Amino acid sequence: MSLTCVIIDDEPLAREGLADYVHEVDFLHLTGTCENPLELMSLLDKQPVDLIFLDIQMPKMNGIDFLKIVQNPPMVIITTAYSNFALEGFQLNVLDYLLKPITFDRFVKSANKARDYHRLLTNVMPASPQNVETEQDYIFIKCGNKYEKLYFDDILFIEGMQNYVTIFTTKGKYITLLNLKTLEQNLANQAFIRVHKSYLVSINKINSIEGNEIFIQAHRIPISRNYREQVIDQVVNSKLWIK
Repeated sequence: MSLTCVIIDDEPLAREGLADYVHEVDFLHLTGTCENPLELMSLLDKQPVDLIFLDIQMPKMNGIDFLKIVQNPPMVIITTAYSNFALEGFQLNVLDYLLKPITFDRFVKSANKARDYHRLLTNVMPASPQNVETEQDYIFIKCGNKYEKLYFDDILFIEGMQNYVTIFTTKGKYITLLNLKTLEQNLANQAFIRVHKSYLVSINKINSIEGNEIFIQAHRIPISRNYREQVIDQVVNSKLWIK
């Protein structure tokens, strides 16, 4: 798997140093460098990329302001000399936060995280010719250093936590680097429904609904006001028997 990437930094030496690092990582392909976010937006209009290495303190527009206005950005790794933007960066769903001066070891670790996250988003996993399953009734997620295979039918519900989700299954729970919106899109055809900004549940695993709560086994999942009508209509009304 190859990841296309672009470097944005107003310092020529910083761009050059990161470019040297990129060229040392076999799965990274550098498609361009920019001095400021305005150049980056123009570049992205012409050639979308998988990953941005983004500086923060730049003239005209800083990296945080860019993240606030850009629509559907690719994966972003912040590269900066300032640690005080870390919390805001992660709230804007950046993948990693690298403090300058950046060592090559730390850069490789961050690049590997981007590759793993991209694999999860695209469901591209190393395949074994001796163990190929034709039915797409499962996904792989990365938990720590392991790839866990999860069957859709085993998933009870999913709780979102900023850049991470906890997937509750019949066999236990798994925490992985994904966002709830991405999972909602990928599970749209697998009988899952959004019931809250932080929860996605399996319709088939719902035992009951009472008030603003869904009961799945021993779990109680809140239903937000914005989703209640959709939940009742899709889950209850379509199957409701009345006299």
